[in-house]
This record gives sequence, C-alpha cells and structure tokens, in this order.
Amino acid sequence: MSGDHLDFNTELITELQTIKGVAFPAYVGFRQLLITGPPGAGKSTLIRKLGGWSEEGYVDLSLNKWWTAQALAVRPREIHLGFPCEGFKDALAVFDEEWNRSLMPPELSLERIRVPPLKRYFFSVNWRKRYTFEFLIPTPEVLFKQREQRAKKGTHYVDNEVTLDRVRNQVIIYQLAAQYLHQHGLNVYIREGLDGKLWRIADPECG
Repeated sequence: MSGDHLDFNTELITELQTIKGVAFPAYVGFRQLLITGPPGAGKSTLIRKLGGWSEEGYVDLSLNKWWTAQALAVRPREIHLGFPCEGFKDALAVFDEEWNRSLMPPELSLERIRVPPLKRYFFSVNWRKRYTFEFLIPTPEVLFKQREQRAKKGTHYVDNEVTLDRVRNQVIIYQLAAQYLHQHGLNVYIREGLDGKLWRIADPECG
C-alpha cells in the first residue's frame, strides 16, 4: 500500500517499539495514545490488544477546549471524532444519521476545528503534545471489504447499506482531520491497518 492512498506527503516511520505485540513509533508514550479512524478500521480490536480503556470516547473538534474533555483523561483509548461540517450547526460523526441521510457527503469545515493554544509558561500544560493521535486509516477498498464482512454478521448498525463511495468519503474526512491537527502542532501519525505500516505526515507544521 505504501501510503499511496493518503492525500498528503508521508514518510515511513522506521524507528519502532513494540507494545504488547503491536508496533508503534519509538517516540510514542503508551499513556499518550488516542486511537481514531473511520468505522470498521479496527480501532476496538487494537485497543483490546493493548489492554486499553474498553469504553469508546467522543470528542467534538468544534468545541473550545475539547482537549480538556474527560473522555481524553484515560488512555490508551478509542476516540470518535465529531467534525464541524458545512451547512450543519452541530458537529457530526461519520456514522451519524444526519451524515448518512445527506444527499451529498458533508464537507469538513476546517476553519471551525479548534486547536489547543501554544504552551506559554514553564509550568503550563503543553496541550498540543499531551496526546498522540493514531489515525487508523486502511485504503477505502480494504475498509469496505472489512465492513462488508462485518455487515453479514449484523453486529454494527453503521454497516447497514454501506457503500464504497460512503467509505471513501469517511476516509477523506479522517485524512483531512489528521493533516489539519498535524499542521497545528499536534502529535499525529497514520496506521494503514492493524498489521500495516506506520506513516508520519511530511508536510511542515504551521506551529
């Protein structure tokens, strides 16, 4: 796959460590980890392998001080992201009914995503470096097959009437969010799949 499905420049992460049988970037702290990504990517499976917090969390990226949310206090943890979208007052997760009912795929409103402030004082919290976001993003084709298989079991309502186009839209949204957070100085990297390679975004940070 070699990261070719990503819509930005990436570099393969070669400095690795193994945590409970899973490869991670060498610079990542176990208690920093927040795992996110589109439905069916394997987030829950990864969290179980790590022995992380079993309950899923939710963070609305359009809210001020989302980085202080209680959902982020216990890590490693699976986190669902709420995205501000054009034409919608409230943030949406990609599996929300409003998202799936929309005739056209919602477009991410990047200017409405809040980012933590820069660290100003020696004793203040560096919120931009407090967490490491792993974006688990398989190719749309692989993700679609995984969700088709899951749909046959009927275990997840989000797989009802799943289509490749819908999956592609969700992958794009998570790619854009990963790039935006990286550009604003947050720790972000991409995992292709549960057994896939790890990639860092090569574009320079905005600071």
